[in-house]
Amino acid sequence: MLKETQNKNIEILGKAVSKGKGIQLNLDIAKLHTRTKIEVPIIIERAKKDGPCILITGGIHGDEFNGVEIVRQIVSKKFNKPTCGTIICIPIVNIFGFLNQTREFPDGRDLNRVFPGSKRGSLASRFAYHLMTEIVPHVDYCIDYHTGGRERFNVSQVRINDDKETLELAKVFGAPFILKSKNRDKSFRDACVKKGKKVLLFEGGKSLSLNNKVADIGIAGALKVMSHLGIRDFSNELENFSPSIKAKPMLIEKTSWIRARYSGMYHPQAETGTFIKKGEVIGSISGPFGDFEKEVKAPYSGYIICTNESSIVNQGDALVHMTK
Repeated sequence: MLKETQNKNIEILGKAVSKGKGIQLNLDIAKLHTRTKIEVPIIIERAKKDGPCILITGGIHGDEFNGVEIVRQIVSKKFNKPTCGTIICIPIVNIFGFLNQTREFPDGRDLNRVFPGSKRGSLASRFAYHLMTEIVPHVDYCIDYHTGGRERFNVSQVRINDDKETLELAKVFGAPFILKSKNRDKSFRDACVKKGKKVLLFEGGKSLSLNNKVADIGIAGALKVMSHLGIRDFSNELENFSPSIKAKPMLIEKTSWIRARYSGMYHPQAETGTFIKKGEVIGSISGPFGDFEKEVKAPYSGYIICTNESSIVNQGDALVHMTK
């Protein structure tokens, strides 16, 4: 599946990207209040032969380390060197948040809620604008890596909009679950899709944490997609991954959150990624003074695709995310 899109000159951030060459550029649009310059490295590899351009991003939320780790390994293992087309890797999109180990930009905004951005808007909005105007126009496909927020651990999954080609790519990626989910307004995925790009949004693990199993699924998925697109044949490399990455993904169209009916100390029992029957115990909530303990039971049967790993929960907090 080779998309001939690059029989043309490519110029990014004022620099020409020649065929058969690699280049690292720095997106530099702002300074910290100390006047310290913050640069976002953009790693570009272009093959001699024309082909599609894929963008691989991690760390749009600065505390989601697992996505950063996946893109880092793709670069460090030289998987980002194509035989056709171009591979653009941005391991840490929100380097501001990464420095502080926080989700947001220094202006307090969630970068993934301000796209396509504005040339004269907030710091986050300006960054989003430059990403959309300098990088995205050259891109045909994008894999954007995320994790669960806070204490929520997501089973490895790919989220897509309702599009035939994107669904095909998600099946090729091979994460255990594929979720059809609407694009969140002003998200990076939403902005890219509106520009005609095909986007796979990967979720796996939780923030401020690394998980090798999740990373392996994320890396293998990228290699399988790039092989499918004709960017590079990774057949030999994929043989080194666990056989579990070859499992057929499950397509999910409807999910629901199970929420806490009580505040207290939460003791989860059901594991993320497992199937649980209606009435089975998901976990329990107990009072810190030993005055009560309440079981949390599944209201219906389904797979658990996200688990809250926080030890303390309040009434109404999401405990598990289940398929329906």
